[in-house]
Amino acid sequence: VQLQASGGGLVQAGGCLRLSCAASGRTLSSDGMGWFRQAPGKEREFVAAVTWSGSSTYYADSVKGRFTISRDNAKNTVYLQMNSLKPEDTAAYYCAVVKSYYSSSLYIENEYDYWGQGTQVTVSS
Repeated sequence: VQLQASGGGLVQAGGCLRLSCAASGRTLSSDGMGWFRQAPGKEREFVAAVTWSGSSTYYADSVKGRFTISRDNAKNTVYLQMNSLKPEDTAAYYCAVVKSYYSSSLYIENEYDYWGQGTQVTVSS
């Protein structure tokens, strides 16, 4: 399975970006998908996740109300719409896939089976 993340870049505070993560080598229609991020000198942290159907979504408190995760199973792609960006959102963003999960496990990095290479998001003040 290969996950290709894209859409990162440099944006001013208050701006928006849309990240995409396209998967190949596996049909993801029954998998959970998530986004994590890692800032320099910090551990990787959970950002958002979505269940296989797209009907349930989960967010870190720090992004709730600003970020929206969605998926298109026909395109084997997950998205992260990021609005009202803040300098503290600056990080490398990683998409990931989990094959078997409970809702609570979607928050846990070690539960995920496949990872993308990351895309850098930089928010200037």
